[in-house]
Amino acid sequence: MSIRVLLVDDQELIRTGLRLFLQTQNGFEVVGEAQDGAEAVARAAELRPDVVVMDVRMPVLDGVAATARLTAPGRDHTPRVLILTTFDLDEYVFGALRAGAAGFLLKDAPRDRLLEAIRVVAAGDALLSPTVTRRLIQEFAARPAVAARPSPLLGSLTTREREVLVLVARGLTNTEIAGRLVVTEATAKSHLGRLLAKVGARDRVQLVIFAYANGLVAPDPEGL
Repeated sequence: MSIRVLLVDDQELIRTGLRLFLQTQNGFEVVGEAQDGAEAVARAAELRPDVVVMDVRMPVLDGVAATARLTAPGRDHTPRVLILTTFDLDEYVFGALRAGAAGFLLKDAPRDRLLEAIRVVAAGDALLSPTVTRRLIQEFAARPAVAARPSPLLGSLTTREREVLVLVARGLTNTEIAGRLVVTEATAKSHLGRLLAKVGARDRVQLVIFAYANGLVAPDPEGL
């Protein structure tokens, strides 16, 4: 089945370009468009897309606020939201993630990366661009150190699951994790699924935070 996509951007040319591109790709169906966040919320309720590709800076209701409404508990239908923007600014990165976005990608990313991002978030995973992952880690590292006991959940992890958690925190994809550990990608995904369940994390973003909060990895001043 095709992934049903709703495109949200206040620039018609951007929406048209994305629509024309996605329509030429197998496995994608553009079910509608919206020019601001308020319209996006209404259209999502009507069209029930799998993924909403959302701009950030828009009139009426911005992409962060619209994302919060789309992912709020109790909604009849909750699509996955992929933030696609030209603005690589902390306030938007963290605002969108806090609002419940499943992915964050810059508009200058290669087209294949966009297709991958839509597939990843539609499958229920989370995706961050390498730049966003670095900023997330830097933000966490900049906070004052707080003495706290490691989470008791750490004790439930196997040695291999800890290895996978560290690699996730370093920003590696499932394919890269599989290569690093010399296992199949299916095995890497299986480890990731168990990790999410054991620590009660919603997605990879929360796994990154969990790893840093519990001292499994330390910020690298040279980046990832």
